[in-house]
Amino acid sequence: MEKTVLRVVLISCIATLSLFNIVDIQNLRTLVVSDKKENIVKMKQHILCIMMAYPEYIIDLKLSENGNIYLIMKSGRKILYDDGKSKSPEEKISDPDLEDMMEPIYPLGKIDKLMDSSFNPGRIRIYTLLKEVYGEGKKEVEKNLDNINTYYGHLQFNRNNNASLALKSVMDELIPLAQSRADIKACLAPYSGTFNYRNISGTDRLSPHAFGIAIDLAYNENDYWQWSSRKQGQERLKSYPKEIVEIFEKNNFIWGGKWGHFDILHFEYRPEIIMMSRFFGNKNNNPDFWYDGAPIENDQVKSYIKKIDEVFDFKIF
Repeated sequence: MEKTVLRVVLISCIATLSLFNIVDIQNLRTLVVSDKKENIVKMKQHILCIMMAYPEYIIDLKLSENGNIYLIMKSGRKILYDDGKSKSPEEKISDPDLEDMMEPIYPLGKIDKLMDSSFNPGRIRIYTLLKEVYGEGKKEVEKNLDNINTYYGHLQFNRNNNASLALKSVMDELIPLAQSRADIKACLAPYSGTFNYRNISGTDRLSPHAFGIAIDLAYNENDYWQWSSRKQGQERLKSYPKEIVEIFEKNNFIWGGKWGHFDILHFEYRPEIIMMSRFFGNKNNNPDFWYDGAPIENDQVKSYIKKIDEVFDFKIF
């Protein structure tokens, strides 16, 4: 989704051309209205998925006087949806808003080749949100950790937002498969780690491991973009058992193998990213039924949809 400033520049250029009869102004108006409707639909879908993903922690949605949309957290924090800035891929990682985080659609299911280096769905993280949900600092995160006992060892994972329950569900299904499939066992264990309060290597940003919401499975020298070539990463990805990825994704984990900056042993609990792909990955742009695909039979989801429509209850023009 393009940022507002770029759309304004484009519209201004087309409007100027229309003065010289180069572009029909009625076609311009149709284009702009259609573009704005599509953007509002996508905003609503993003916000709905975030609210569904963190139901205990997001208590409200507000539209400010200057038109900014904020998620209101249980603590009273406000998290901005769109800061209106045009950013490079690296700037989106270092200084993101919620729109930046939700924009790339994570590709559910099997893939057979590495993603483009600029495509990294889920690699953008909002630390205000993570700290609200999983813990402000090391001591608080440690208080929220569960110990999960598995056949291949113990795992520490954050219990908040059902993260540890999700990992337990993964292991309950995956370990029996590993005991009958040598290729799955080789990729699963020994585990490389879960909770580790540290920064991402070479950055000042906390790793998702610092929040106890990521697991690295068995190590292979070709798993990580900084350790191996893209050719080696491609060969590793093609050989990776699809059953591992499917089971993790079913339980709201994203896979680092679907990042251009590939991290093939890495799985991360990110329900908002999976929900956006699961419910809206096929691109529904109908402004009247923008929520088609979501589990609208759920009363809480219905209340989110009602709230979002109330906040966005303004005319396109």
